[in-house]
Amino acid sequence: MSFPLLTATAALPALGAVATAAVPAARRTAAKWLALVVSLATLALAVIVLVRFDPDGARYQLTESHAWIKDFGVRYELGVDGIAVALIALTAVLIPFIILAGWHDADPLETGSRRWRPTQGFFALILAVEAMVVISFEATDVFVFYIFFEAMLIPMYFLIGGFGDRAHEHGEETAATQRSYAAVKFLLYNLVGGLIMLAAVIGLYVVAGNFSLTEIAEARANGSLHMATSTERWLFLGFFFAFAVKAPLWPLHTWLPNAMQESTAPVAVLITAVVDKVGTFAMLRFCLQLFPEASKWATPVILVLALISIVYGALLAVGQRDIKRLVAYASISHFGFIIMGIFAMTSQGQSGATLYMVNHGISTAALMLVAGFLISRRGSRLIADYGGVQKVAPVLAGTFLIGGLATLSLPGLAPFVSEFLVLVGTFTRYPVIGIIATFGIVLAALYTLVLYQRTMTGPVKPEVSAMPDLRVRELVVVAPLIVLLIFLGVYPKPVTDIVNPAVKQTMSDVQKKDPKPEVEAAK
Repeated sequence: MSFPLLTATAALPALGAVATAAVPAARRTAAKWLALVVSLATLALAVIVLVRFDPDGARYQLTESHAWIKDFGVRYELGVDGIAVALIALTAVLIPFIILAGWHDADPLETGSRRWRPTQGFFALILAVEAMVVISFEATDVFVFYIFFEAMLIPMYFLIGGFGDRAHEHGEETAATQRSYAAVKFLLYNLVGGLIMLAAVIGLYVVAGNFSLTEIAEARANGSLHMATSTERWLFLGFFFAFAVKAPLWPLHTWLPNAMQESTAPVAVLITAVVDKVGTFAMLRFCLQLFPEASKWATPVILVLALISIVYGALLAVGQRDIKRLVAYASISHFGFIIMGIFAMTSQGQSGATLYMVNHGISTAALMLVAGFLISRRGSRLIADYGGVQKVAPVLAGTFLIGGLATLSLPGLAPFVSEFLVLVGTFTRYPVIGIIATFGIVLAALYTLVLYQRTMTGPVKPEVSAMPDLRVRELVVVAPLIVLLIFLGVYPKPVTDIVNPAVKQTMSDVQKKDPKPEVEAAK
């Protein structure tokens, strides 16, 4: 029996979460170091998964399959394709930086303070989220996926509501109320989506007789499983609704700005760079593979919703007064690009969407974590409270600028390649949608450069005149992310080589081919 590598990659952070939570309250530093070591060990396992995965091999590799609930056809089935491998690697890379960035976020405000939950609980919850996200990327049994897709809401609820941002202009009591509101809104939106998906999961079992993604997809491909058109469409809508809430897609997005605003910067990164990727990943893995005809049927409406997300999110980002809400609305716009790329039904679009998931995770982490360091120094999230920071903290301002330029997809930085592929892939099949979507790029340049101008340039405000520059721990967090942004911006081939074969198989699932160019290239 081979070593269960995929199980180990998810089980290690889960066990680490239990061990971290068990550390005595007086040993807060020990809990932090334990969580960091576990996250690095998980990264090592993710690297092994990456090395052992063969992009030209079978669709799902490193598979595991064990009987679980025989009476209901539930099996513990895991397997990874190129898209899952890329997102597992992204998750494993980001978690150590999230832990380092939040090193002091759960410390008591003063000795003996009871206003914050135990420090070890904060880091244990982060590891628990990592475990559930990783196994969601690995699961090839629909029921197993559903369990962890929903279970990750619980630790996220406590991270938002129990360990929220301390920088609040209206005092601690109001802050606690707003944190609770944001956490409950996050939970309710995602629970409603999950309950609708549960009905669809049950319906899928009634139709197919099991929950195995591979078996159902194979049966559909060879004609041994037939779904009525109306049945397939209803099941698709049940799955897609849950994923659209998680993604988040307009108009199901409204929980995200509140959640990111009230969270600490590391938790905000965990939400948008890690957890939300499960929604867009699941659209590729489950919606397109299980319900190909319904996916094509719904494509026009989904593309319009994605386009609204792109323009609406960018427009609202331009008018924000709060730094975190600005990044949240920018992320809504970026997720619109990802979903547009998925449902453009072209290989360039889907490759770009998958690459966008990775690049958006890195760029948002860089920008939001530097913003968190900035906010912790000033004690305010309001853009108007800053000015002239680049004169007193040039390294902080420089890294903030690079993160912002990556967000607006500047050529030479990682998101540019993925956004370009999404637009090209969309334009070849839906030119009007592709043209309108380019306005999102213009608006991104506007909100990013205005944010930098108002916070970093101009006269030095008295409140920031003594602001320290980035410390060693903070540089250790930011510098690798900047390096990744530049490296993948110049040389994205390592990621595209992994994801492209999986994208081709997804295109085959929906029986779509790339449109032929109107003008043939000269031979």
